[in-house]
Amino acid sequence: MKYLVQISRIFVGVLFIISGFIKLNDPLGFSYKLQEYFGEDVLNLEFLIPYALLISVFVVVFEVVLGVFLLIGYKPKFTVYSLLAMIVFFTFLTFYSAYFDKVKDCGCFGDALKLTPWESFTKDVILLVLILILVFGLKYITPIFAKLPTTVVALLSFIVSLWFGYHVLMHLPSIDFRAYAVGKNLQEQMAIPEDAAKPVLEYTWTFKVNGKEQKFVTNGSYPSVDGEYIGVDTETIDEGYIPPIQDFSIESTDEDLTTYFLEQDRLVIVAMYNISKAEADGVIKLKSFTDEAIKKGYTVIGLTSSGEDAKQNLKQDYNLNFDFYLCDEKVVKTIVRSNPGVVLLEKGTVTNKAHWNDIEDVEL
Repeated sequence: MKYLVQISRIFVGVLFIISGFIKLNDPLGFSYKLQEYFGEDVLNLEFLIPYALLISVFVVVFEVVLGVFLLIGYKPKFTVYSLLAMIVFFTFLTFYSAYFDKVKDCGCFGDALKLTPWESFTKDVILLVLILILVFGLKYITPIFAKLPTTVVALLSFIVSLWFGYHVLMHLPSIDFRAYAVGKNLQEQMAIPEDAAKPVLEYTWTFKVNGKEQKFVTNGSYPSVDGEYIGVDTETIDEGYIPPIQDFSIESTDEDLTTYFLEQDRLVIVAMYNISKAEADGVIKLKSFTDEAIKKGYTVIGLTSSGEDAKQNLKQDYNLNFDFYLCDEKVVKTIVRSNPGVVLLEKGTVTNKAHWNDIEDVEL
């Protein structure tokens, strides 16, 4: 039992630190995922949506700190029972999401590793078993250092985690796992290779044969059945190849300009997913930066999900010299974790991106 507890202790501690750090690297992204869970069509806890970012930071810092606490043996009882409470909650969440097909990706490992809902649930069940081993073997979890060093390491883990979370919120994630990271070419991220795996669908046909309803399953072909056709249901068995970028577009009121802008030599995109929620200090900084970019030969555009009135009012209020185009809110949030944020592209390849706090540091 003692050795089983130590193996579980190391595995659980390391996994919680890795999972927590990946989300701590992008707490804003995790807050967007929490907003999905809090939505009306999932948990129907919409009153929590305004607090999603605060909850996000608390959860990911707590996750990292608990992992460290477990490894160093700091306050074993508090640590193990906190881990148990957290994994029970996560297991319920992932089961609910998988069973009712509500959220396609749990966000357990941020954008670094995508898990299907059932994969996430399986992972949580395994962790639940390992943590239950820790509960029953609590007496074998002892500190690896003396009391003072253990307390110092525990305190430092909390301070460093909190500082790192604040740092990436005020700037951008230190490691960008998204398809819009610096160096990525957007056209390539949207393309589907000719030899890519195709979706596999299963068709369940319903016919009335000799007065009774019968079902026939095919891969798409119409079954040869001597009976009255009633209906057909389709189920996706394998989604095939899904490009990293699926919904990116740059649209005016009457045309799609995505290809045109992605072929520009020097393009600056001002990403502002919702104009009414944009940071005023950030919008003020845009004026001098975008004017300088235009002066140096850059094409400057804005991307937002907001309506025409909001776009025009923003241009007028801040005397901005560029136009805003329409893009899905979720996509704009994914492009850059800042509202507003800026992205520089060369023929569709991302060369730089910045939080509004760091606009002055962008070299044109």
